[in-house]
Amino acid sequence: MAAELHRDATSVIRMYGSAIWPVTLECGDLALRPIRYRDKREWSEVRSRNSDWLAPWEASNPAPGGRLPSYRQMVASLNEQARQSTALPFVIVERTAGVREPAIVGQLTVSSIVWGSAMMATLGYWVDKDRAGRGIAPTAVAMATDHCFNVLGLHRMEINIRPENAPSLRVVEKLGFRDEGYRERYLHINGQWADHRSFALTSEEVPEGLLRRWLKGQTGRS
Repeated sequence: MAAELHRDATSVIRMYGSAIWPVTLECGDLALRPIRYRDKREWSEVRSRNSDWLAPWEASNPAPGGRLPSYRQMVASLNEQARQSTALPFVIVERTAGVREPAIVGQLTVSSIVWGSAMMATLGYWVDKDRAGRGIAPTAVAMATDHCFNVLGLHRMEINIRPENAPSLRVVEKLGFRDEGYRERYLHINGQWADHRSFALTSEEVPEGLLRRWLKGQTGRS
């Protein structure tokens, strides 16, 4: 059985080949595009401005004295995962009138992509605090989820969130992700093993598309 599952996964990855990555997704002035080495200066500036905002939710290295990878190491690792069809590493960018290059306003990574009989992935994201509350995170999550469901053929998307992270909890609530309960000491965050709440959505739950449902809901509120 294990061998069969391995062959299934390998054949799916071979079928998609270069079509899985790179890819850019757009909705109005917002876009998800591949993270690049040359984004280092802008990405670092945004992260620096948001250090206090992001610190409580920052992944950490549980090894004694362990450090997080450098920017270059992070991008190299993400690119390798993308080549192996196990991740989609995006930055979230937003166009501004009169500015040629869209600005980085966050990051979104689809990771732990499993093919074969599972066809699922995990999604994580962060957004610039100065842009919070404008619908950027829900729109980005919806775009990425639709791409995974409708283009890559994945069946399940999972998002794991610290119980204290109210802004991220609002994102999954707005998008209709199901709360599947607690995972005790699930990830090493900000220097300690931390509990998370697990949220998920399957493709059958959004036959019309998650982005369309989200935008339709926003129009109905205006």
